[in-house]
Amino acid sequence: MNVILVHGFLNRGGILRGLVAHLTAAGHTCFAPSLKPCDARCGLPVLAEQLDRVIGAALPKDSRFAIVGFSMGALIGRYYMQELGGHRRTDAFFSIGGPHAGTISAYVYPSKGVYQMRPRSDFLARLDSTADRLSGFPITCYWSPYDVMIRPQISAKWSRGEQVRVPAFLHSLMVFDRRLYRDIEQRLSLIRPNQSPEPTSTAVTSPAGQKPRQP
Repeated sequence: MNVILVHGFLNRGGILRGLVAHLTAAGHTCFAPSLKPCDARCGLPVLAEQLDRVIGAALPKDSRFAIVGFSMGALIGRYYMQELGGHRRTDAFFSIGGPHAGTISAYVYPSKGVYQMRPRSDFLARLDSTADRLSGFPITCYWSPYDVMIRPQISAKWSRGEQVRVPAFLHSLMVFDRRLYRDIEQRLSLIRPNQSPEPTSTAVTSPAGQKPRQP
């Protein structure tokens, strides 16, 4: 499966190289572009439009893919899917520490895109208003109880997605957690284009990579 990976604030695509290597070894084709400027001073919609162009250049128009978004990248991915029509080609969405309800950390950096990640921003309200466009495929939200970057913590536990706890000790370490790698690989293996994956709901209360408990 094609997998589009979107990096976070002040990152480049290379921060996702471990996950890219893992998924590539599992037979997937990965694309992890570096969106510019990485501090999002242009605003998140502009970065989503850039992502749209990257996907258009890399893949045929009829090809499908999964999207993995880390932190700010989860919101860029959502804007691409919800506002630029990307949901029509998406088979799964994975959010890693994404601030879906904003984060108070966004008050400490003067950037248009960072302003848009503040709680109750107009940008987030717009995404909330069109979130039903993502109802056609599975969504998984990875969160860490030790993440001090995304506050309130519930922001990363988006109610529209299946919530999976990844006990990484820092926000930035989530994308290096091999339990997360294995969990994404497993979920991708269950996906068929335009179809829902086999049930994995018991993983909501299990760390990524652990054997799910039977209900």
